[in-house]
Amino acid sequence: MIETIRQGLKEEGIVVSISQLCRWFEVPRRTFYYQSVKAPPKVQPRFAEPIKAMIEDNPSFGYRTVAHLLGFNKNTVQRVFQLRGWQVRRRPVGFRPRIEARRSSASQPNERWATDLCRVWAGRDGWATLALVVGCFSRELNRPAFRGGHLV
Repeated sequence: MIETIRQGLKEEGIVVSISQLCRWFEVPRRTFYYQSVKAPPKVQPRFAEPIKAMIEDNPSFGYRTVAHLLGFNKNTVQRVFQLRGWQVRRRPVGFRPRIEARRSSASQPNERWATDLCRVWAGRDGWATLALVVGCFSRELNRPAFRGGHLV
């Protein structure tokens, strides 16, 4: 960026030193002159080939599963996944009937019910389990019937 500005000013006949431009933009000179000596990361074929073969056969496997099945270090497998762009796609966000709060449809009573269990503190008796049954047609709470300790 600094060099581009310097060249633009030079074309207009204004000569400004790199030091001056760095002071104006509050950029250290060492940032301008820095050249990375670090080589780009390499992936060894002895890791990449078996990983690629496994995820082609089983595309839903993540790096942990692949690492376990191949006996590789999971960090190595994750790094290969990242460098090669083989990350598992996230599940699509869409219709999930068990999660989405929609009214359950029933055309008549005693056709469909929804249940839930929760634990409540019952004082001296300690914790008790409360079972609720809701009729989906009328949305009324029904008390479940117990006989001999079993739900009927």
